[in-house]
Amino acid sequence: MRIVLVHPAGSNWVPGKKDITATANRMAPLGLISVAAYLEQQGHVVFVYDCLGPNAPKTNAMNARLILNHHPDLVGFSATTSGFLDGYELCKRIKDAQPKICTVFGGVHVSAMGAQLLDRFQAIDYLIMGEGEPAMAELTSGRAPDTVTGLCYRDAAGRSIANPAHAQIENLDDLPFPAYEKLAGFPKGYHLPLFSYILAPGATMVTSRGCPYQCSFCDRSVFKNRYRYNSAEYVYQHLRYLNVRFGVRHVNIYDDLFTAHRRRIAELCGLLMDRPLGMQLNCAVRAGHCDDELLSMLKSAGFLQLSIGIETGDPDLMEAHKPGVHLQEIRDTIRRIQAKGLRAKGLFMMGLPGETAKTIQKTSDFALSLGLDDMNMSKFTPFYGAPVWDNIFEEGTFEYDWRKMNCLNFVFVPRGIDSKETLDELYNRHVKRFYTDPGWRRKFRRRIWEHRRSLWYFVRHLPSFLSAMRTFEPDGN
Repeated sequence: MRIVLVHPAGSNWVPGKKDITATANRMAPLGLISVAAYLEQQGHVVFVYDCLGPNAPKTNAMNARLILNHHPDLVGFSATTSGFLDGYELCKRIKDAQPKICTVFGGVHVSAMGAQLLDRFQAIDYLIMGEGEPAMAELTSGRAPDTVTGLCYRDAAGRSIANPAHAQIENLDDLPFPAYEKLAGFPKGYHLPLFSYILAPGATMVTSRGCPYQCSFCDRSVFKNRYRYNSAEYVYQHLRYLNVRFGVRHVNIYDDLFTAHRRRIAELCGLLMDRPLGMQLNCAVRAGHCDDELLSMLKSAGFLQLSIGIETGDPDLMEAHKPGVHLQEIRDTIRRIQAKGLRAKGLFMMGLPGETAKTIQKTSDFALSLGLDDMNMSKFTPFYGAPVWDNIFEEGTFEYDWRKMNCLNFVFVPRGIDSKETLDELYNRHVKRFYTDPGWRRKFRRRIWEHRRSLWYFVRHLPSFLSAMRTFEPDGN
């Protein structure tokens, strides 16, 4: 079977503003290229089409033509909430041009919403719920739809049917490495967030699936709460593959809980120290999952920056939305990270249910007090499969517009904030406050030569970045 797997461009920025997301940080669609590698193992001819990739056309009409040029039997789409409608528009163009092509959607939005999407979006033939690899393999093997686990389909009467869920993949080491080679322009056309790396080119990977914790804002519809992971040897060989095959020298590991299984990480660090690859790495950690000895090993193994989910500086909001994490524990973790010569990046979220101007001020003060090397402040977005969804309409006003649900727009305004305009103003003020802080600027200036590659990239794309920066001016919305 000839298969094209598509990553839609989606809606990834602020309405009325120039979209620079791909300019600032173009990530490989890891889930899609993992499915591609798995299907190719089954004997299929697989193409990957990234509508956010380098030199991809800007319109769905042009993208549809290029996809159809592959003469596919099946076209699969992996879409976020904000990318779903754009993906569907592309799907409809393909279906209108070639009605016999089978169209399939998967991803977190589909896994959360389920079969009801088939009732609304007639150009979609099937939905894949949960992990994509096994269900797509069953579907493309020619099995009847009613026997494919994890599939939603329409029966002969046109009713939407959801089959039982597919069992989770027990051993992630059984999966092939993602098919990075199917991405046009990889790796140089894909780049990490500026000033987060020293060596180039960069790439991204994941080494685990699932998370046993349940933050209020996190949708676990695809991988659920069970934590599974690749072995240390598999991760090492994956890194080596990126280095040898593509010349990659820095990797961002996007696991939710990279350091959760301490023995695995200790073994991986041992491999990287015994057989160095000449690479640097970034990862995310959770407070309580990184003791001093482990931090020393990460440093010796080539890790550069550790990100830590902080979300808020208000203890009551923390208890409500990220239970089990405490502010003093976060402060101690960041202090110990930096004491080992590693960089610490704080991940925050503004606009959570229960948020007020006072809690935002607390978060801003807390962020500055930590002496972070960098930070990211996302705009809280309620997603259908997250625990917070159940009561979201009672907690404030919610503009339920999928295209804007990308953590870059405030679609939800908590009761304690009088308007979206106020929330935007507070966001802009406190983001600027962090990056204009004299202490942070001194730290940044000391490292500017290390980041000359990022600086040169920034200069080359200066008009786009200046346009984005104006989003954070006091009158920006």
